[in-house]
Amino acid sequence: MSRITTDLTVQRKLIAILRIISKSHSPIGARLIADRMNLQGYAIGERAVRYHLRILDERGLTNSLGYDGRVITENGKKELDNALVGDRVGFIINKIENLMLDTTFDFETGQGCVIINLSIIDKNDFEKTIGTIEHVLHNGSPFSPYIKILEEGTAASDLEIPGGKIGIATMCSITIDGIMLKSGIPVHPKYGGILDLKDKKPMCFEDIIAYGGTTIDPMRIFISKKMTGVLDTVNTGSGRLLANLREIPESALSKAQDVLGSIEKAKIGGIAEIGKPGEPLLNVAVESGNAGIAVYAGTNIMAAVSETGVKVITYPISTVIDFKELKQV
Repeated sequence: MSRITTDLTVQRKLIAILRIISKSHSPIGARLIADRMNLQGYAIGERAVRYHLRILDERGLTNSLGYDGRVITENGKKELDNALVGDRVGFIINKIENLMLDTTFDFETGQGCVIINLSIIDKNDFEKTIGTIEHVLHNGSPFSPYIKILEEGTAASDLEIPGGKIGIATMCSITIDGIMLKSGIPVHPKYGGILDLKDKKPMCFEDIIAYGGTTIDPMRIFISKKMTGVLDTVNTGSGRLLANLREIPESALSKAQDVLGSIEKAKIGGIAEIGKPGEPLLNVAVESGNAGIAVYAGTNIMAAVSETGVKVITYPISTVIDFKELKQV
């Protein structure tokens, strides 16, 4: 697909406008677009936004609904997916870091915000999905049992559950990083990967993708490529699970171990292994002066559902919600 324009400055503004329109749950007008553009650091007025909207209309990327505003077209969605790939490298790690800052869960009160993954399934697959989730969680799996069911039409973050579908929110393991950060532990999420287990013991990462070097969440990639073996792991103790690895300073290791113990006790997530300072963890190199921590991903639950043949669309690291909205399976 051709670029919207050869002028990079104009292109960036057009893409920013497209993003705003795509995230709106209803048609949106030039004045509101201009306000949101200004909040993002673009010095642009309503008149200039109207000029850019005419360009988008001419290229078939947006549709004008008159006084109601603009909506994005299918071609606009495709253009948005392909636009400024270089600018989107690092998007995932930036999103992770922002959501970590928004994590406010407190062990003492059991209250606060946690990060969730959001998966969407067909209504007809709901009973089968719940049966699989119960099977996974009731057989000693190291995943958080807290989920939330979202009915069609419900909005979560920038996503709305379509008609005929059901949303399932699961605890995101990046919540653990947010809790450590809130506890005063500097933490740097590094990789998402596939972790090989034998007899319930983590052996090594088979594949990893750096969060700082991708435009797509690694977990989405591994699930879409059908690289998981969650049900094998649940049923036999051996298989491939989704996991991620973060690094913390060596000096924070003792405090981190205490915090991680509380995290497991609260069933926020499962810790695969804590490494030694400066030493590789599960076959992944760790920087000198740091220690690695491997954690099982919350997306494993819905990966197991996908393994049964149910069509699942998963958006990892989706948004933050109040912990009290989640219910234990």
